[in-house]
This record gives sequence, C-alpha cells and structure tokens, in this order.
Amino acid sequence: MAGQPQFEDRAEQPYVGIAGRVASEAEFRDAVDRGFPQLFGWLQENGVPPSGPPFIRYLEVDQEGKPLEFELAVPIAAAASGDGRVRAGALPAGRYVTFLHVGPYNHAEVPDLEAARAEVLGWAEERGVEVARSKTDQGTAFQAYVEHYITDASREPDWSRWETELAYLVDES
Repeated sequence: MAGQPQFEDRAEQPYVGIAGRVASEAEFRDAVDRGFPQLFGWLQENGVPPSGPPFIRYLEVDQEGKPLEFELAVPIAAAASGDGRVRAGALPAGRYVTFLHVGPYNHAEVPDLEAARAEVLGWAEERGVEVARSKTDQGTAFQAYVEHYITDASREPDWSRWETELAYLVDES
C-alpha cells in the first residue's frame, strides 16, 4: 500500500474499451488476459494512441466485491468511434476518491487490491463520503469505479513495484 486515499477533481476522460460480463473469478481473469491484447491491437490498427495507462472500469460487482460486469479500457485524448467489439466511452467528470496501491493484484499474505479497495471504501465511509453506487439484485453497480494499471506487470516481474491507482466517483447529490 502507499499513502492515504485523497480527493481529486477530474475532467471527463474519453476512452475505448471492451465490455465483459462474467460469473466467476476464473472467467474474469481469462477475459482480462484475452481482452487487453485485443484492445491494444485495435488501438494500433486504428492509429489511436493511448493517453494514459490501461484501466478496468467496474460497472457491477457481486456481494463479495467480485467483478460481474466491467470494461477493459484505455484512455484516449479525444472521443473516438468503436467498431462493435471495441466501444467508445467516457469516465464522468467529478470528484473522485483516489488511492495508489503499490503491491500485488492478488496475494494471500500481503495487502493486495482487495485490501486496497476495502481501505478506500472504509476511509470514505469514516468521513461520511458516499461513492456513486447503487444496489442491484446481484451486488453493487458503480457509476465510475476504475483501477488504472500504472505499472505494466508483463514488463515488471517484481509485484512489490506494481502501482495501481483506484478511483471512485463521489456521489455529490
């Protein structure tokens, strides 16, 4: 883990992404392993340069916080058109609670992304801050919850150096 959660005002961020819906953690990992290479291939084929690190936008998670519906995405400088498999979107402007996690994505013995998510949401709750989310039949839907993968794990084998930024849109209604 690194530092404390903090607030950050962000402008709308256009992106392109590949949507997914899964029923298990294994399906999710498979979707990520297949989807990001497809997305980066599409960017290259269409001459669309990324404007930041890739991210996963979690649209819905189950009762335990496991992904159900998501988008594998890459920010771009200006809006673009998708082609069916790849679709255009935008993260909404607004105030976000952000946190930089340094460490593994998933680990049984050291703080991982699950621990980072719990820390951020607990920090927000302690301060009376509501993230933009709603209950669903299966769990929770988020208006904007993203994990930006700042470190490319395929190029950095030491997970103790992996940086992932978590960002949750704050409900200011």
